[in-house]
Amino acid sequence: MKVEPYLFFNGQCEEALNFYKTALGAEVTMQMRMDESPEPHPPGMVPPGFEHKIMHASIRIGDTNVMLSDGNCAEQASFQGFSLSIMAADAGQAERFFTALAKGGKVQMPLGKTFYSPCFGMVTDRFGVGWMLNVEP
Repeated sequence: MKVEPYLFFNGQCEEALNFYKTALGAEVTMQMRMDESPEPHPPGMVPPGFEHKIMHASIRIGDTNVMLSDGNCAEQASFQGFSLSIMAADAGQAERFFTALAKGGKVQMPLGKTFYSPCFGMVTDRFGVGWMLNVEP
């Protein structure tokens, strides 16, 4: 069994895909737009002007798959009550990822040494997704 996060960006999915490719080296492994669906959508499911938005995408960050979508484009995206955690190879990699994710976002806890890690920090990216960067001791 696997558990994989599925994030709904409600209109900003393509921007988020490009951001994660640049910030984290994410690889897009699958992408389908609303107007590429092999079956018609139920009436009213795709708001006017959102036909070309992302219906489903999957990216690989390291060994992890993360699924993304524009989902219900009529609502504001809200990412609360969780964070995605990255176990970086070393402090240099953690710093690069942290700095990239923090651009346009908000630092909750700057990267630094803790009793459980030589390098740990928390940041919310510009889309509101929380991230924890960590290096094993």
